[in-house]
Amino acid sequence: MGIRDAFGLTFSGATEAGFTPYSQAVRELLCFIGDPVASVDRSIAENPGFVMAHVFKGYLFGLATEREATMVARACHQAALPLAATTREEAHVVALGHLANGRWHDAARVLEDIAIETPLDGLALQVGHQIDFFTGNARMLRDRIARALPSWQSDMPGYHAVLGMQAFGLEEMGDYTRAEKLGRAAVEIEPRDGWAQHAVAHVMEMQSRQRDGIAWMRANPEAWTKESFLQVHNWWHLALFHYDLGETDQVLALYDGPIYGTPSAMALNMVDASAVLWRLHLGGVDVGDRWTTLAANWPKAGAGDYAFNDAHAMMAFVGAGLDGPALALLEAQREAMHGSGDNAAFTRDVGHPLTLAIKAFGEGRYTDVVQLIRPIRAIANRFGGSHAQRDVIDLTLIEAALRAGDGAMARALTAERSMARPDSPLSVLLARRTADLSEN
Repeated sequence: MGIRDAFGLTFSGATEAGFTPYSQAVRELLCFIGDPVASVDRSIAENPGFVMAHVFKGYLFGLATEREATMVARACHQAALPLAATTREEAHVVALGHLANGRWHDAARVLEDIAIETPLDGLALQVGHQIDFFTGNARMLRDRIARALPSWQSDMPGYHAVLGMQAFGLEEMGDYTRAEKLGRAAVEIEPRDGWAQHAVAHVMEMQSRQRDGIAWMRANPEAWTKESFLQVHNWWHLALFHYDLGETDQVLALYDGPIYGTPSAMALNMVDASAVLWRLHLGGVDVGDRWTTLAANWPKAGAGDYAFNDAHAMMAFVGAGLDGPALALLEAQREAMHGSGDNAAFTRDVGHPLTLAIKAFGEGRYTDVVQLIRPIRAIANRFGGSHAQRDVIDLTLIEAALRAGDGAMARALTAERSMARPDSPLSVLLARRTADLSEN
């Protein structure tokens, strides 16, 4: 029993009744909308032997970077193992096994091989692309998609998503002109493509085009917010534009509205919430009891499972003044560094020293912050995220140098930032503060 899709790919164990909701789940993931978990669950209910339905569900949970979700991914892998499968599908099962057991780089390599052999396997491209993001592999964010793109035609289903992924990869590699062109083309084809929308926002963030970014995000928010599970992250991008302009009231309004007005226990959403409040904290803005509400949810995501999350959890614990959870997080990281998965290296190389630095910042040990962050900032991509997300590391370092009274270090860092982002009002503000420090 099996079925072929529009690309000629075989799906073992599938009937029309099971493949229809599976196809819906795929379309939902391509745009980051709807409820792909519910859709694929319907597929599995119809066809328990549909191997790729189990794999697809496992990918969804494996990419959630949360402890309980990882357990679901492992269960999906176990369910898929004994099922009939083609060679391509067997490779997907192997990739899921790596992902579910924390071997992110191995999973990425298997998915890379699948896409080389079958460039029209959109799931291999999208999951591989997400893993490249979570591992901070900017080159593969671009090249994984670039290899496949010549095989795609504009009238193929999902073409917009391939353009959007290529746009983000180009942006992370600094090719802003082509990134914006492809991102806009993807959104024109499919206005609900939240990833393509976000790729263009990244371009404007990196180029310090705050007003353009605000206009881009506010032009058609209904398209990228309706039933979108990426909407919080895209609202975060809008908040960044206002933050760079010093428009604190707008940032807080976005936080209290679509970003965290309804508290979430999803790690991806809490990362964005922590990142917003920490930037405000660096600028000396009193955010009231917002930290307390956010910090209360962080333990639910688990500690020591993904270093990038840990650093953002520590921001919340420091902001809320919670020493107990902060110390527990550091202990979880120490244990994680002895683990067998890739997160051991993510934590050892970047996550643990950064989390220590954030705690030190909260304790006013600004010289220690500088000493902890300086060795890791050039390799910070190793623990994942984008350039825009990891910018908080540089901002923390600059603020620590300023508060430590280290005029030479502050001057060097702000000069560097001004060169990279010459049109940023925030860069101008930091340079002015550095000048004032030097004069005093």
